Amino acid sequence: MLDRRSLLIGGLASATFSTASARDWEGAFDTASARMDGLQDVETPLLSATTLHATRIASETYAGWAAEGGWPAYPFTQRLSLGAQGNDVSWLRQRLAVTGDLATQYGAGTVVDSFVDAAIRRFQARHGLTVDGVAGAATFEALNRPAADRARSLTANIPRLQAALVDDRRQVTVNVPSAQIEMVEDGAVVLRQSAVVGQPNRATPLLSSKIHEINFNPYWHVPKSIIRRDLIPIIRRDPDYLTRMGMRIYTGNWKEVSPSSIDWSTDEATNYVFRQEPGSRNALGRVRINFANQHSVYLHDTPDPGLFGDASRFHSSGCVRVQRIPEFVTWLLKDTPGWSTEAVAEFLTNGQRRDVAITNPVPVHFVYITAWGVPAGPAQFRKDIYSLVDGS
Repeated sequence: MLDRRSLLIGGLASATFSTASARDWEGAFDTASARMDGLQDVETPLLSATTLHATRIASETYAGWAAEGGWPAYPFTQRLSLGAQGNDVSWLRQRLAVTGDLATQYGAGTVVDSFVDAAIRRFQARHGLTVDGVAGAATFEALNRPAADRARSLTANIPRLQAALVDDRRQVTVNVPSAQIEMVEDGAVVLRQSAVVGQPNRATPLLSSKIHEINFNPYWHVPKSIIRRDLIPIIRRDPDYLTRMGMRIYTGNWKEVSPSSIDWSTDEATNYVFRQEPGSRNALGRVRINFANQHSVYLHDTPDPGLFGDASRFHSSGCVRVQRIPEFVTWLLKDTPGWSTEAVAEFLTNGQRRDVAITNPVPVHFVYITAWGVPAGPAQFRKDIYSLVDGS
């Protein structure tokens, strides 16, 4: 049996192994963890001393692999999935073994079996790729990134993690590159969920504040930037769009304006207030979650939950869409009298407007971490979507 060092200094070109049996695999590698989202220790908050320590260790590990020669790049020639055979698979198995996605004693063979399928999914999850068990071009690109590049990414994120460390009893953390939200209480993650964050040209800002208010079934007051960049071009093509989407136009004194009175070939529309009524088409969904900030951003529900299934969730204009709104709002209001799980559920379904002040405002932190270690598994990497760290 070869160890990881043997694989790094040449084993990827020459090693041969026997294919693992299911029983052997279960003894050497936790297949349940391979089916997770790539975050093996789900209770450890991103902003914690534990994660900072794990990131330092991961940085040293990748730097050590780089010093030993790293792993050779392999050209992408075909998509590899369950049942695929050949030399490409032999390289793939060994490459996955180097970084611990596959147990080293089972790091070769020429067939993608169910164990390699699980390892591919684990690798994809911890790199923020589509988790489908298919090693395609994007997966090969991530596999071929040099160990030295990964070490630099981890090292670059250490001061970012250190600067962002907090010690709040309850807090919400939004990590923009991973498009994920953590609800943290007493040092443990209560729930980690997907989010939709800002496009590169409409970036979600980095900030710290306190969540102080919940708006059930809110109006949406459309920002002028969205009126100019999005609404005006849409209405030029589709004059009935406003009516269909439940949007009304007002002067600053709240006198309603007919869309037909506006010259849509100009920016005249930006002089008015555009308000979308509560309802199933409302861009904020059923809930808006407010916190003081200079960027006019907030957390909110969405009428388009399908986007949460995307691996790349950079679709918004800067605000953050929350996947599991019922659990999130119930947790935020747990110390606010009168807001049980049942009360929250009622207002999420009855369509009634209600603004609720949170008794104990909850700290919220929008951070930008592209690479970090976890206590019980390989490191996590995400694309540097805003090019703020290392361009990864």
